[in-house]
Amino acid sequence: MAGRKVLIVYAHQEPKSLNGSLKTVAVEELSKQGCSVTVSDLYAMQFEPRATRNDIVGCLHNPEEFNYGVEAWEAYKRGGLSNDLIEEQKKVQEADLLIFQFPLYWFSMPAIMKGWMDRVLVQGFAYEFPKCYDSGLLKNKLALFSFTTGGSKEMYAKGGISGDIRYLLWPMQHGIMHFCGVKVLAPHICFAPEYVSEEKRKEMLIAWAQRLKTLWKEEPINCSPEWYFK
Repeated sequence: MAGRKVLIVYAHQEPKSLNGSLKTVAVEELSKQGCSVTVSDLYAMQFEPRATRNDIVGCLHNPEEFNYGVEAWEAYKRGGLSNDLIEEQKKVQEADLLIFQFPLYWFSMPAIMKGWMDRVLVQGFAYEFPKCYDSGLLKNKLALFSFTTGGSKEMYAKGGISGDIRYLLWPMQHGIMHFCGVKVLAPHICFAPEYVSEEKRKEMLIAWAQRLKTLWKEEPINCSPEWYFK
């Protein structure tokens, strides 16, 4: 939709991968709609995933005992976070929609993306007690997790050996995004792209492009335990 701003946080080492192609399709389709699209390509940026003292510019709130959560919160309030975090927070603040594009690693997101969550979504910026979940500080935004798996759709079914894929989404969608007030759209999952034909992979890209055409008409999921564990 024209005028909307989208941030794609992308975590894959290879531009020619299916994840790379899914990211490119999103940029092209959303741009065609008149959206302003920004990409944080975490590997290309060599984004630092570790939450350390280096994230705090200037004096510590408590130099005697380092507590990252407290120090990041205090630094945010005084404008004392490192430049890379300020830049990412600005992208998030301006975005109407956050798309996270990644391959599933060990039932979760890659470490570099988890590090982005840890370092960017600090207290004061993304949440503030008791302003969390439905009253989180990012409550006027949407998020969508688009990812690929190694296992098949059958493996991630409720009766499959890996369990329902929704179980894995609980910490990512609910514990991070919903906690910060973000409304979550249904995930977009490409199952086992390495084990299907080139034709099937092309179909995956077409399906993503088709979904993006009507994305702004979608309703968010019911952000409750029932959606994940029913």
